[in-house]
Amino acid sequence: MNELDLARISKLNAPFPPELNAALDNAEFIKPQDIPADVVTMNSLFTIVETESGSTNKLMLCYPSDAEPAKGYISVLSPVGASLLGRKAGTVAQWATPNGEQHFAVVKEILFQPEASGDYTT
Repeated sequence: MNELDLARISKLNAPFPPELNAALDNAEFIKPQDIPADVVTMNSLFTIVETESGSTNKLMLCYPSDAEPAKGYISVLSPVGASLLGRKAGTVAQWATPNGEQHFAVVKEILFQPEASGDYTT
């Protein structure tokens, strides 16, 4: 996870889901310039494949004020968004719905990552 994402997420005035707390507890924090291009960061556009259904979804990881789940804009404070932050392409994310149902998805491809395009500030 990059240091800029950590700084901005830490300023959010909202409770963190367990998935985000776990991601932060286990993360290695590096400079935005050093983040690999195959890692989901804030404002990344990527595809996932849900393991249960096999369906593919295009998502963008965003801050809560920009979230529009029906359009694929997933808040980092949602269980699914929190579980995807810092995931590398090819790895599996796991999250629970509010009713406790477990979901799994493979991060298939990073379509856009701000850091990979030289944007280290937004």
